[in-house]
Amino acid sequence: HSLPLLRYIFVRERVTVVHAHSSFSAMAHDALFHAKTMGLRTVFTDHSLFGFADVSSVLTNKLLTVSLCDTNHIICVSYTSKENTVLRAALDPRIVSVIPNAVDPTDFTPDPTRRDDGAITIVVVSRLVYRKGIDLLSGIIPELCQKYPELHFLVGGEGPKRIVLEEVRERYQLHDRVRLLGALEHQDVRNVLVQGHIFLNTSLTEAFCMAIVEAASCGLQVVSTRVGGIPEVLPENLIILCEPSVKSLCDGLEKAIAQLRSGTLPSPETVHNKVKTFYTWRNVAERTEKVYDRVADEVVLPMDERLNRLMSHCGPVTGCIFAFFAVLNFLFLAFLRWMTPDSIIDVAIDATGPKGAWTKRYFLGKKGRINE
Repeated sequence: HSLPLLRYIFVRERVTVVHAHSSFSAMAHDALFHAKTMGLRTVFTDHSLFGFADVSSVLTNKLLTVSLCDTNHIICVSYTSKENTVLRAALDPRIVSVIPNAVDPTDFTPDPTRRDDGAITIVVVSRLVYRKGIDLLSGIIPELCQKYPELHFLVGGEGPKRIVLEEVRERYQLHDRVRLLGALEHQDVRNVLVQGHIFLNTSLTEAFCMAIVEAASCGLQVVSTRVGGIPEVLPENLIILCEPSVKSLCDGLEKAIAQLRSGTLPSPETVHNKVKTFYTWRNVAERTEKVYDRVADEVVLPMDERLNRLMSHCGPVTGCIFAFFAVLNFLFLAFLRWMTPDSIIDVAIDATGPKGAWTKRYFLGKKGRINE
């Protein structure tokens, strides 16, 4: 059971707000559940889009409903993601904020000298799985390579669909024009992106696509499927949106190739200078801090109201089951507090900030050296 360890961390670090991420994370759901039992405020960030029909989605959505029904605030990465999460977990939209992801522009800078001017290079950086539209990519590659002799594909990423791309490369004898780089470390992504002229994203579902922001920051023309939150990410003059089909994506890529040949695409430096102002970590931090300030002023539901919320919001069966778990968790917490009271758990030293131990030590040491 994770409660003893999480309780120790929350008490030792004097935690007042617990912020969890991802619908798929067992630790995130555990932390939210235990934090509410301990009377702490909670925030949850959802990064994914989910359906409503298949068994996996139904089960995940029910778990999300249980976790979020008494969570103080929820953050989503796009407005499409917000609508999806509100529907999946039956939430009040007023407690859901939209804060997009960010990119450090200094990590993704253009370098046109790395491009092969004698060829047109299309870059794909993605996990090679069905959800990322690799089956679409396998149809695009032979069609465009036959039509454009100077076209090359550079594919970074690993996954079970790699075998599909290898079969296409073998069948059409494209070994010299389609390079499969395999898994990439994050620090190597920029070195791959700057070798290309066009970035292709074939995702079938996406809440917020970081890859297209990184590619645009490196000065590439982006061609992407029009799915999920992708239309919100970049302005129309920096992205060509297509339907998730081989024909539509081929048309979009041909449009980008025509613009590249005619010289009508903006320079990589111009694109980078635009994109670097769109999504910054400072902006994300400021907006997240406002959420924390709002949550800090809210009242945590007492145990009786929490049980009522679970039973009324999550259905008669699921609600009663998790209300029972909440009672057991509360009793276990009472036992832990009896065995090891909060007062005897060592509190961590506040080392940072204007009143932190490190700051005091630095200034006291500096003052002593001055007096000498």
